[in-house]
Order: sequence, then structure tokens, then C-alpha cells
Amino acid sequence: MFTIEHEFDCTVITLVDEGPAPTAEDITINAFEDCVTIEQLDPRTETVQTVTLSMVQLADLSAALDLPEGIYRLRNAPR
Repeated sequence: MFTIEHEFDCTVITLVDEGPAPTAEDITINAFEDCVTIEQLDPRTETVQTVTLSMVQLADLSAALDLPEGIYRLRNAPR
């Protein structure tokens, strides 16, 4: 299950792990104009861990999900 909310300065997506126990903590993705943050509660320390991706890193991640093992560099298409 997931939710999508549009805030003033970002879009917030929350992913809820509904699988069989044990489930993982919810993940919150905040999509800003210039970056994306991914947050998850660490139940061992009771602190929220945050990872920040630049828009270039996000594009690389998106491409990587559909590619086989290897090393890649995305390039802009020539105009």
C-alpha cells in the first residue's frame, strides 16, 4: 500500500510494507524541485535515517532498475 500527498514544496509518497510479519518500517519519499529524500525509522535506535538523492542520481537509479549488471553513464541525447 502507498499514499501520495501534495504539499506546498514537495510531493510526499509513503510506502507501507503489508507483507507477512516481520514487516519493514514505512518509507517516506519527499520529492522536491532539486532533490529527493528517502526516510525510514530505524527501530534499533528510534531515529529516522535520511538519504538524499540529487536529480541526476534519481535519473541514474531509474535507469538502473531496467539494466543488466554493468557500469553505465547516462548521457543527454544529441539535439
